[in-house]
Amino acid sequence: MPYTIVIFGASGDLTRRKLIPALYQLFRKNRLPKDCKIVGVSRSKFDDDAWRNHLLESLSDLQKQDPDKNDWSQFATRLRYFSGDIAVAEDFSNLSEFLAQLEASQPHERIFYLSTSPNLYSAAVTNLGKHGLANQAEGSRRIIVEKPFGTNLATAKSLNTSLHAVFPESQIYRIDHYLGKESVQNLLVLRFANSIFEPIWNRNYIDHVQITVAESLPVGSRSSYYNATGVLRDMFQNHLLQLLTITAMEAPARYAPNMIRDEKVKVLRAIRPMTPKTLAGSTLRGQYDGYRNESGVPNDSQTDTFAAVKLFIDNWRWTDVPFYLRSGKAMSCRTTQIVIQFRKPPHMLFSDEAKPQAEANRLVIQIQPAEGIQLHFQTKVPDAGMKLRLTDLDFSFQREFSGALPDAYQRLLLDAINGDASLFARSDEVELAWEIIDPIANFWRSPAATPVEIYPPQLWGPETATEWMRRQGREWFDVCPVLN
Repeated sequence: MPYTIVIFGASGDLTRRKLIPALYQLFRKNRLPKDCKIVGVSRSKFDDDAWRNHLLESLSDLQKQDPDKNDWSQFATRLRYFSGDIAVAEDFSNLSEFLAQLEASQPHERIFYLSTSPNLYSAAVTNLGKHGLANQAEGSRRIIVEKPFGTNLATAKSLNTSLHAVFPESQIYRIDHYLGKESVQNLLVLRFANSIFEPIWNRNYIDHVQITVAESLPVGSRSSYYNATGVLRDMFQNHLLQLLTITAMEAPARYAPNMIRDEKVKVLRAIRPMTPKTLAGSTLRGQYDGYRNESGVPNDSQTDTFAAVKLFIDNWRWTDVPFYLRSGKAMSCRTTQIVIQFRKPPHMLFSDEAKPQAEANRLVIQIQPAEGIQLHFQTKVPDAGMKLRLTDLDFSFQREFSGALPDAYQRLLLDAINGDASLFARSDEVELAWEIIDPIANFWRSPAATPVEIYPPQLWGPETATEWMRRQGREWFDVCPVLN
């Protein structure tokens, strides 16, 4: 069946930098449906040619060169533009007529992509339903929703209510681009397609898990949004908890969308609730020096630009294994990594008072910037008695596979077209994540919370974060990308 992809927010940054380049690459790889139309909707006064030229300029800037003329000219014929305002109900009636003419009154599957400000999501969805644009009787109607999925549990529930009033849950695709990265998907393969890892992927062999999303840049132009959000809501509720669920989940019976999401939800349900007493000892926050000088940030802002959280998963596999989640702005480097820190051997044959105990094995899964995996293990240093050294084996996508890795949006858009929701968040998953994050955010706003600690830019966050780990007998893996 033919497809029509309707992008609300067609003149925005996400559309020009991510969505259209991803769709263009899918077209070049012959992965788009043959009769697939792409309609951009926004308030900007473009016509078809003006929007195409706007997108071509952006694509040329991103690629550092003009795309192939023949490829682009063929792709551009699929691009149409409709000038409309989400806040104006009449524009949806006009959009309905526009799509009917474009589709020549033939049945088409439609995918609506909300690439707008989140405060417009509910209005857009309501109007889609009111004007019959989401009528499933006329063909499949799916909707893709960009994060954030609410700003707390109450707003997330409200958004889900609006979505469910128009679309069945099976047709709602809440997108988190982290889950489209090759290395995240490879984590499932690493665990469930190799017999050497799964037997030791549990509390008997793993001491703790670290999940770090570090960004080297400051907040910059995002300061107005960021000051009302902070790193906890911006990164933890979605990216970090998604990475945690994939790291900790049980193997599904089959590789099927709902079975995978069922296992992820079980992990979130098993996370140990935090009380006011445990919140103080299991969370900490910071703010980089200079954040309050950013445009629009109050001089007394307590917004967190760094956070670390310790969580426990109370099930047979993970009981008493801490999961340390950490993210921050203006840090030492840009890296996203999952560190599986194994326990030390029960008896150290090669250590005594003169030789310190060797480091334990470690598995580092690098999500970005250079996707890959590195295993750290002990070896003997040649011609040095029984002196040991931590050595590594590594796998790099860029080294093992030719060509550039596809952008995450390519995979996720293709999955949405094919009706595969495996890598998208479900409503119960979103609400459970907020149930974990809300108590932390509320505690940090309470009188019991200490003020944010100021940390120098280009380090690994506040010094207290290092001290906090050392008091628990552990160390952060403060290493910039292990793979280059």
